[in-house]
Amino acid sequence: MVLPVRGVAAWHAVCEYGVVATGEDEDVTETMKPDRGSVAQHRPRSVLFSVLTGLTGLVVVLQGVWAGIFLEHDGGREAAAGWIDVHARGADLAILLALVATIVAVWRLRSRKDLWVGSIVLLVLLLVETYIGGVIRDAGTDVLTAVHVPLAMVIMGLVVWLPLRSRHHSDPATP
Repeated sequence: MVLPVRGVAAWHAVCEYGVVATGEDEDVTETMKPDRGSVAQHRPRSVLFSVLTGLTGLVVVLQGVWAGIFLEHDGGREAAAGWIDVHARGADLAILLALVATIVAVWRLRSRKDLWVGSIVLLVLLLVETYIGGVIRDAGTDVLTAVHVPLAMVIMGLVVWLPLRSRHHSDPATP
């Protein structure tokens, strides 16, 4: 395919197609071969998926804030009961958002294995995290906090990675 380009169009051609322009005011004509290495493949995206994973990430960050508020009471469960309840409801909301995001990923982003597998992993980790949190709360097994908090950090990383990854356009096999 032959692309005659000039000015801003030349800059766009360089960014989008890898066409090399020699100057802003010069006409540039570049022949492009439609091989896999020169043009990145389009990968499907979903705004709904990005919004859902972004909201899940917001709830996960708030979970850390709420945990910090009730941990301030240094083990006084009665004094912190309200914030512990808020933390538990936040976990429920995070699971609901992750479940819907997983459904969207499997339904609308089936070709994006990275996203639907990541969504399933997020959902499973949130379920495990919530179970551990429930055991800490209901059975008073505070020693599990040593697992609960690091797992929360893994979940935080995953909820940051998923929406960023969903914006990724190119084929991961290409450099």
